[in-house]
Amino acid sequence: MRRKAAFGAAGTLVTGALLTGAIAATPASAGEHPKTKTAEARGVQTAAARAAKKGIDWQDCPADWGLKSPVQCGYVTVPVDYARPNGRTIKIAVDRAVSTGGKEERQGSLLYNPGGPGGSGMKFPTRITTKNPLWAKTAKAYDFVGFDPRGVGHSAAISCMDPQEFVKAPKADPVPDSEADKRAQRKLAKEYAQGCAERSGDLLPYMTTANTARDLDVVRAALGEKKLNYLGVSYGTYLGAVYATLFPDHVRRMLVDSVVDPSREKVWYQANLDQDLAFETRWGDWKKWVAKNDAAYHIGDTPEKVQAAWEKLRATAKKNPIGGVVGPAELTGFFQNAPYYDSMWTSVAEVWSAYLAGDSKPLVENAGPNLKDTAGNIASENGNAVYTAVECTDTKWPTSWRKWDRDNTRIHQQAPFMTWSNAWMNLPCATWPVKQQRPVEVATGKGLPSVLIVQSERDAATPYGGAVELHKRFAGSRLITEKNAGSHGVTGQVNPCINDRVDAYFLEGKTDAEDVTCAPHATPKPGKSTAKAAAKGAADLPAAP
Repeated sequence: MRRKAAFGAAGTLVTGALLTGAIAATPASAGEHPKTKTAEARGVQTAAARAAKKGIDWQDCPADWGLKSPVQCGYVTVPVDYARPNGRTIKIAVDRAVSTGGKEERQGSLLYNPGGPGGSGMKFPTRITTKNPLWAKTAKAYDFVGFDPRGVGHSAAISCMDPQEFVKAPKADPVPDSEADKRAQRKLAKEYAQGCAERSGDLLPYMTTANTARDLDVVRAALGEKKLNYLGVSYGTYLGAVYATLFPDHVRRMLVDSVVDPSREKVWYQANLDQDLAFETRWGDWKKWVAKNDAAYHIGDTPEKVQAAWEKLRATAKKNPIGGVVGPAELTGFFQNAPYYDSMWTSVAEVWSAYLAGDSKPLVENAGPNLKDTAGNIASENGNAVYTAVECTDTKWPTSWRKWDRDNTRIHQQAPFMTWSNAWMNLPCATWPVKQQRPVEVATGKGLPSVLIVQSERDAATPYGGAVELHKRFAGSRLITEKNAGSHGVTGQVNPCINDRVDAYFLEGKTDAEDVTCAPHATPKPGKSTAKAAAKGAADLPAAP
């Protein structure tokens, strides 16, 4: 799960047998608990059959999509409501880069979701076109296929407020000083929920993980694949888990990386409270690293001094927003990149170090809004809208403000870095204007092959317990743990212990006989990075709003 910017406070990034050659172009016959024969299950079969017959009309991508040849783009038509497959439809945007190996090496398509909810997977094919070395072997066997999930980007994008208003800064300090501050945030959250209904009400009731999983099955059929090969990161792991539960015999290979706890009691209210605590732990890891490298950054030579410097920075920005636009909310939105990814440790430290040395420009550029970036702001607001819509519609949330207040006050005492920021991000779910659903009970289905689970031990965004829980629920799965590491999106890191096993899984269907513990990837070292691009240059990180 990752979130970027919120309406009233800083966003809280707060979020299978080896075959060769082409795979037969037919929809699988079962799926979605066929014994129950629900209307949705029948609707998926109808939509998948249509998609398999029609296929995808691959063309050069539209110029303004930023995806250059040889990446190709197309659309797949899906029902808005799977209980009514002959009713309203929307188009799901997809793209691909074809496999680099010979015909005898090809094993089909590999579909990807980077997280969110609200993340676009459309950049995934560029891992082939830019010759990403971590994926070079897998690229010989698979077309890399990305897609915009329903409501995202080019797939019937939804919105909850004007994008330019959404990115305006500075926003209110997410940490409340008074009951009046809390009332103001509650008002903003309720208005945001109402805005979602007003601007996107037609699609809002159908913005669920289960429906996105059904869309994924229709895309599979349109690609001509009998079974799905899938890579999901962050929220993409939950999407994968729901798909595997609804369509167990449609799965060929599935790797989930940085795992959302699929328990109904965790999705989504408790998951966010758990995340607050995990972020505080990883924030502590980064402070230790900054202190260790004080000779490079001059922020503080102990974690306590680094924390004091952070609190001073927040107080300064609260009194007089830096550059007129960076207050405590914006600081949290930027600095959370460090607990998210240790690949961002040096960049965030450099921006902070530059500010302390008298140069506030990098901080303003990275943490402040860019009101001239119209396309970027539209994408940011859309991502936040989808994040909110899916999490709020997926499950029932507490409606009692007393519970929200009590729980977040308690967690804030242990984890002050982003607890309240996260609370305000999710509070629209307390007054959500459409019916909230009951989450799918994620569990092994008959015919599900071995799922590969990859997780760092100290992940902030998706705490380690989520991987353990999914491992228990999916019999025959294998868990790879990166010990003493905390980056979100493990498969994007250079660690041969993990990278080699990912290749073996996708290329040969191989997993170890037992679970595996890997040593951590290399800890970042201070050095000149492009600090200016710190927050905005992580294009291929497992991200979503």
